[in-house]
Amino acid sequence: MTLPGLHDPLLLLYAGLIIDALLGERLLLGVFTHPVVLAGHAISWFDRHLNRSRRSERVRRGRGMLTVILLVGFAAGLGWGLHLLSRMIVFGDAVEVFAIAVLLAQRSLFEHVAAVSAGLAYGGLAGGRSAVSHIVGRDPQSLDGPGVARAAIESLAENFSDGVVAPTFWYVVLGLPGLFAYKMANTLDSMIGHKSQRYRAFGWAAARLDDVLNLVPAPLSGLLIAASAFFDGETSAGSAARIMLRDGRKHHSPNAGWPEAAMAGALGVALAGPRHYRDGVVEDPFLGDGTPIATVPDINRALRLYFRACLMLSGLVIGAWAARHFTLPW
Repeated sequence: MTLPGLHDPLLLLYAGLIIDALLGERLLLGVFTHPVVLAGHAISWFDRHLNRSRRSERVRRGRGMLTVILLVGFAAGLGWGLHLLSRMIVFGDAVEVFAIAVLLAQRSLFEHVAAVSAGLAYGGLAGGRSAVSHIVGRDPQSLDGPGVARAAIESLAENFSDGVVAPTFWYVVLGLPGLFAYKMANTLDSMIGHKSQRYRAFGWAAARLDDVLNLVPAPLSGLLIAASAFFDGETSAGSAARIMLRDGRKHHSPNAGWPEAAMAGALGVALAGPRHYRDGVVEDPFLGDGTPIATVPDINRALRLYFRACLMLSGLVIGAWAARHFTLPW
């Protein structure tokens, strides 16, 4: 007797989530180049050849739109081709699970943020700045100790949406083509979707597409963070939900605001606020009612919330699979 629905995409997604949580980037064995790095190389090529300062902003915006269409379309086509291949070969399900696990970022995100906590705890401000420089775009030299801690917590919350919830959501909606297309779109946004003089026009389409693709995943990420606070005696689920609903739209990024506001409410720490980047200062208001004095224990509490939120996401996926294939006896 075999269980029903063993080849169901939801079960493959659940397996991918578990493998990513256990292995993270170790799945590539230190030999293979991560697909996001390859996507970055392609984006850089288009940036160098199409985003030239001597062109007008109208032309550069058009070229940016073309870049998005070509690269996101190619990624979706690659995902579709891999899906078809996985249906034709003996171990096709394993190929699809591998692709899912590689394109999620649960463990790698946890490890990068935990490195900031360890850097601050054992290496002081210099150690914290060095570790946080790997996960944020702001100028690390402009950050004091609380600033480093806030940057790590904000990155954890935002990338929970970008690197975990949104890829999961788009795989559920559109399968591997949706997952591949989302990862390319999100990489485009992270590389060229800025408001600096160089990317204001060329990156416009990338930023707008990323906003649209995260309309559902971003609030869902905030809800999962708020729900995870319910199981942590040191955080507040009620405050997380209240601050998320009140402050989620105050962030300059319509996507980052929801999970960051939920995290701010859960921890009782003010997040976001004015931030120094190499291209200038972002004058965002603070999210939350607390003070902006974050510490190493706050990073560790945020990591516990993140861990539980990831567990909840996996639970939702396997629960949806079970509900689809099994009927309760009553």
